[in-house]
Amino acid sequence: MKIVLERIVKDKYYTIGKLYLENEYFCDTLEDAVREKIIIRGETAIPHGTYKIEFYQSKRFKCLMPYLLNVPDFEGIMIHNGNTVEDTKGCILVGKHNSGSSISHSKDTFEALYKALESAKRGNITIEIL
Repeated sequence: MKIVLERIVKDKYYTIGKLYLENEYFCDTLEDAVREKIIIRGETAIPHGTYKIEFYQSKRFKCLMPYLLNVPDFEGIMIHNGNTVEDTKGCILVGKHNSGSSISHSKDTFEALYKALESAKRGNITIEIL
């Protein structure tokens, strides 16, 4: 399964994007700010690129979660639910963009995404961040 994350709003404090599964729009995303030269742990979006996704047990969420592998200078990057930039910690949040730096319907959106990814879990799942 191929996931594409197109970043469409890059603010000083947050980043809004659109997530596509197999070229079909699925949901909006919220990430930390994109910083080109400096990385602030838990406050910086991951670099553009293509990453493999695998499911691992999350210590934070206490269940299997989709993790992005081999992200340069980052560890523990997941796709998960949350509503504000304070919830990201470098990860990608999914939901419906309201305005500014918040998203809604995140839990329902994540559950639907998890089911879609789980069906492809045994195959090759990648995310390309544009």
